[in-house]
Amino acid sequence: MTISSRQLSELYRQACEVDVQAFKPGNVSVYADGHDMTVADFRISAEVSAGPLCNLDYSLGEKIYYAVKATREAVGCNTNLGIILLCAPLIQASSYKKSDLSLKQAVAKVISEATIEDADWVFKAITLASPGGLGRSDQQDVNEQASVTLFEAMKLASAKDRIALQYITDYNDIFNFSVLRYNIFFNQWRDRNWAAAAVYADMLSQFPDSHIERKYGDQYTEMVAMKMAQLSEEFSKTDNPKQIKPLLFCLDQELKFYGINPGTTADMIVATVLTAFLEDLN
Repeated sequence: MTISSRQLSELYRQACEVDVQAFKPGNVSVYADGHDMTVADFRISAEVSAGPLCNLDYSLGEKIYYAVKATREAVGCNTNLGIILLCAPLIQASSYKKSDLSLKQAVAKVISEATIEDADWVFKAITLASPGGLGRSDQQDVNEQASVTLFEAMKLASAKDRIALQYITDYNDIFNFSVLRYNIFFNQWRDRNWAAAAVYADMLSQFPDSHIERKYGDQYTEMVAMKMAQLSEEFSKTDNPKQIKPLLFCLDQELKFYGINPGTTADMIVATVLTAFLEDLN
């Protein structure tokens, strides 16, 4: 089934709203701002980036660049580069007219067909967003013109960036881990926001966060994994996740005290929720 641009835009905004409604320790949510960003910044970012991302006339690279540009002009900071990078292929795949492909197959096709020009648009988008801790690279530096396809560029970055890793693994973490976990929690609690919060804890207990490691190396990796494993255990045992709020507030304050922001994992949550929405349509 073909999904309209308007439908895609609405689902994307809903996924972004789930992200801010979910209590994600260390990250910005309705429970606590942080890292010089507010919930309002994220809501405005979702609103202004939805149009370019869901413009059916744009290439994959153009979607990403113009969504980042709109965000930068609206809020003046990098709230959603990772969200845009992850959601653009999902949105592009959903507008494919071939119904014989699964969403995962369509995403793989979108990424495999992305061009050097797409990579160049993405390089410009990353430079414009200027994410923290990016540094420079000997191969395919984003401050210079791309000379490889988007897949090849992401392959070069994938060892250090979990978002880039999704591009070369057909979104393996999303389709084969986080969406499955999200659906389990949602079926148990019938609450999108708490399901998203539980998946966030699950992911951080299993996978190091690229945003944290760009900033601090592996200084906090073990500590974050251990604390999130304990949180995951609490989520798995409860019939009412609201009862875990005191633990979440405590952990949120501790992570923010040290300046720890699991931003990449938060971006993955938006992509997870959007994927779940899109799969529900088929």
